[in-house]
Amino acid sequence: MSLKNRTLSGLFWSFADSFASQAVQFIVGIILARILSPREFGLIGMLTIFIAISQSLIDSGFTSALIRKRNCTQRDFSTVFYFNGGVSFLLFLLLFLFSGKISSFFHEPELKALLQVLGFGLILNSVAIIQRTILTKELNFKLQMRVSVIASAGSGIVAITMAYAGFGVWSLVALTLSRFSINTVLLWFWSRWRPSLVFSKASFHELFSFGSKLLISGLINTIYQNVYYLIIGKYYSAIDLGFYTKADQIKSLPSQNLNTIISRVSFPVLSSIQDDVPKLKMAYKKIIKNTMFITFVLMFGLVAVSNPLILTLIGEKWQPSVIYLQLLCFVGMFYPLHSLNLNMLQVQGRSDLILKLEIIKKILAIPVIVIGVFLGIKIMIIGMIINSLIAYYLNSYWSGRFIGYSIREQVFDIAPSIVIAAAVGLVVYLAGFFIHAIPLLVLTLQIVLGMFLVIGIGEVTRFANYFYIREIIFEAISNSSKR
Repeated sequence: MSLKNRTLSGLFWSFADSFASQAVQFIVGIILARILSPREFGLIGMLTIFIAISQSLIDSGFTSALIRKRNCTQRDFSTVFYFNGGVSFLLFLLLFLFSGKISSFFHEPELKALLQVLGFGLILNSVAIIQRTILTKELNFKLQMRVSVIASAGSGIVAITMAYAGFGVWSLVALTLSRFSINTVLLWFWSRWRPSLVFSKASFHELFSFGSKLLISGLINTIYQNVYYLIIGKYYSAIDLGFYTKADQIKSLPSQNLNTIISRVSFPVLSSIQDDVPKLKMAYKKIIKNTMFITFVLMFGLVAVSNPLILTLIGEKWQPSVIYLQLLCFVGMFYPLHSLNLNMLQVQGRSDLILKLEIIKKILAIPVIVIGVFLGIKIMIIGMIINSLIAYYLNSYWSGRFIGYSIREQVFDIAPSIVIAAAVGLVVYLAGFFIHAIPLLVLTLQIVLGMFLVIGIGEVTRFANYFYIREIIFEAISNSSKR
């Protein structure tokens, strides 16, 4: 299969995987939000940073190192498998032992037992990392989709049943643990790979020399992304954190999931042509332009419909989340740009530069964290928006130097998408003021209006990004239907 067809097939199944599993998780989240209170979501939000940091330590950058390496051996995979397992068990013990200290920090006694049980998910998730890595390296997202959907649906049934039975916040713990368990069991059942009884120091050092810098930069980025949960949980209330958590989850649906879809396909594809700079630049430009067209349309659209969306899906008790969601969308719309530019540095093997950039960007973020403590959550998010723009400049400047793709050229490429998306979003937002009806009807009419505007503008202006995406969708569906 040609590189283009492999990419299109990968994109199609990666999108299907992310869309299907996230759709199931989104529906489950809506049901749980209607049963549970913002406080219960806030309690889990307080533990997010500790679980996220642990996940970064377990991976240690080895996943990216294995994907980037062209000829991985059984020795490589087995070495990483045993390392991941050992680290996950050690981190589980640390979280178990320090759970009391963490609950005291937040003045929430319930957190001790919650973290002790939730931490076991680190072990469950770690033993299937290699299976996922191999499937990603092979661009086999069809099998990953099947596993993700079954795991999301199964864990959702468990969590909703427990929530209706009155288990409260423990239903959210069960949601995570059961999803990890089902996901791991299915990956082991359907994947042919099994570890060998070998641990190679040579393989470890080779992979860790690249992955170690990604580990540190990933840790810094993980702490930054989740430190706001810690700040809000410490200096505000579990209810406030619940509102922020739900807004952040909704914002992440289009932003981070689109980024995941594109990144996990583009990284192995771009890595395969890393030595052909002109071809690499051309492919990268297409990815940037088309990814950001979709991202800007979705994020500006989400800003426009956030009020009827919240009221329709999870009810009036969550309305304080609306303003957080609207502001966070302006943070989220630049997330794929950050990730894609860092992806290019990974393709070039410059994990050292990625680490330096992460350190610089997070030092610049310290004032934003201080603002959150003293001036409130809304002002803190505005600071996050400003910091996001600075971070984009730094990432794009350095990634562009390696392939002759300057930040000026990159901004020029994405500017039309910003203009179209902002114009459509503004019209849809204003339309909400003139439609006096129940939130569901307002939301439906706004979405339909937005779709007609995007399609209409794309067709009338013959916008290249719009037609390219349309072609990809039709071609991917056509190729998949022939299989």
